[in-house]
Amino acid sequence: MSPIDIASSRLATDPARRRLVALGGLALLGTGTAFTLAGCGKQGAASDTASADSGATSAANTATTQSTPATAATPPAPADAAALTIAIIGDGRTGVFASQRAKDDGRALEDAIGAKVTWQPGFTASLPVMEGIKAGGVDFSFATATAVVNAVAAGVPIVPLAAYALPANEVDVLVAADSPIRSAADLKGRKIAHQNGTTGTYSLIKYLESAGLRLTDVQAVSLSGADAYTAFAQGSVDAWIHWQPASALALAKLGDKARTLPGVKTYDSAFYVARTAFAEKNPQVAARLVRLIRDTQQYVVAHPDETVAAWAKLGGFEAGSVEQKVNRQLIVDARLSDSSAVSLRPVDEAAAASTQDLADSFQALGVLPNKVDVRSSLLDAKFDPIRKLVAAQLGA
Repeated sequence: MSPIDIASSRLATDPARRRLVALGGLALLGTGTAFTLAGCGKQGAASDTASADSGATSAANTATTQSTPATAATPPAPADAAALTIAIIGDGRTGVFASQRAKDDGRALEDAIGAKVTWQPGFTASLPVMEGIKAGGVDFSFATATAVVNAVAAGVPIVPLAAYALPANEVDVLVAADSPIRSAADLKGRKIAHQNGTTGTYSLIKYLESAGLRLTDVQAVSLSGADAYTAFAQGSVDAWIHWQPASALALAKLGDKARTLPGVKTYDSAFYVARTAFAEKNPQVAARLVRLIRDTQQYVVAHPDETVAAWAKLGGFEAGSVEQKVNRQLIVDARLSDSSAVSLRPVDEAAAASTQDLADSFQALGVLPNKVDVRSSLLDAKFDPIRKLVAAQLGA
């Protein structure tokens, strides 16, 4: 079964944000190189255990609609408007794309960007999305740094449109409340659950480095989010590193049986990318969509109550549930992967450098088979025209 087939089946295991699928040995289309990285997804069904032109639209205009901010002066998408397929990681019932669809199934978004949108939910992570882009079935997507690295290595035809640094406090290392582990140094020799090749892995590498340790100094066990939660709750692992909302949901479920370690940070960037053929033919559509994502996330941050109510109505979780309360707090605390999208910017040196560091770290550990010059690819001058369009839309 290919990753696209996997995505269509909407796997029951860990369909929450920034999912990892066990794709060991996956070969991206058109290459003979196998990759074990599965990348991360965005928040999806938050109930799972494991996880606009600013001058034209104001938050006040959207506060009662729970919809995507839209440019009032933009005419409705014509019948011959560009067709745009947007990949959704997870079930699409929470997160920025959910907010764009909440009121009218995204018709306001279509009018604002001038394209007819097909939403393609159910991808388990952003790496299989890259295969979907290479196959021509996806035009636009969120992508983790891991997925971008793999896409560059495999020659996937993507245009890096915009990037932002993930929230620095997005990940947690959980340990049992009565554990003697108090710091990174105490993890030496311990069994730690993580999802291999993800933001969690990279944060773990950096956290261990703060104590002079390497990944080889611990027993790193790669588990899916759901399996890692079970192993942690049963005491089969000494620690578990994961991202939001899965970590916060786990803490809510475990109560006083678990706590987090101090000083754990997120270091990598997230991206929005477009299939090259689509971006070349419809650069303004792609640039406007980036701006609408930024504006939608600004609305989310300004209206957490309306946002989680809209997500609950979409089926992301039950109204009034622990999941709704946790997601609301994560919005307020700006700890979800989408949170930093309020600062979306054209891909720049900072995003390229951090992604190169991730690639180098994974290659040194053998997670990536070869060195990948991702920085040069992301900053390639051939992307300058569309980078300027994105910058104009974002006011950057």
